[in-house]
Amino acid sequence: MIDLAGKVALITSGSRGIGRAIGLRLAGQGADVAFSYRGNAEAARATAGDIEALGRRALAIQGDVRDPESADAVVKAALEAFGRIDILVNNAGITRDDLIMRMSADDWRDVLETNLFGAFWTTKAVTRPMLKARAGRIINISSISGQAGQTGQANYSSAKAGLIGLTKATARELASRGITANAVAPGFVLTELTQNLPDDLQAQLIERTPLGRFGTVEEIAAAVAFLASDEAAFITGQVLAVDGGLVMM
Repeated sequence: MIDLAGKVALITSGSRGIGRAIGLRLAGQGADVAFSYRGNAEAARATAGDIEALGRRALAIQGDVRDPESADAVVKAALEAFGRIDILVNNAGITRDDLIMRMSADDWRDVLETNLFGAFWTTKAVTRPMLKARAGRIINISSISGQAGQTGQANYSSAKAGLIGLTKATARELASRGITANAVAPGFVLTELTQNLPDDLQAQLIERTPLGRFGTVEEIAAAVAFLASDEAAFITGQVLAVDGGLVMM
């Protein structure tokens, strides 16, 4: 049984999709949960209410991880509310898919700044309090796109591959203080985005996945909960693929 009682988690972009599922899972295991959101205040309020319904404290913080000052402010707000951050989940991410020859500079920049730079700024902001506590769990949400690359996703694949490098560098730098850093690499997961894909494309994606189905956000959240727990205390610098066998490395 994973026990996160007494722990505080901070999740970037935690109001919907995978981030929301992670927040609910960590709260269900006993953690209090702070999460950032960019603009959808209604979704943020709903998620905070769902976390509180599980008997845990919740804090929704509006912020944009692309901005280092905003990332600092998100971390500061969580620390002021809860006094500590034991678990950081860098989940914030966007897509702006296009072929390389057609991809605009803005689409390249926006994805890198959100998916990779944002994780760096938030990690940087929690480093000092975690070092002081001599403990912490940092979990980055990467992707199979960062492991294998995807056509039309040069920006997204680059950012998610960069997250893997950031994970390993963070793990090496912080290990001596008892802080671990790992990544979870989801495969094709049922979210608002994938549910709207054409049926023939969904069938192709399922056919490519050895286990023959999409994953669920709850399955991604379960992997995060494990890496956040004491059971994973001797695991750092690793990439845990939750992809139905799609990328075997």
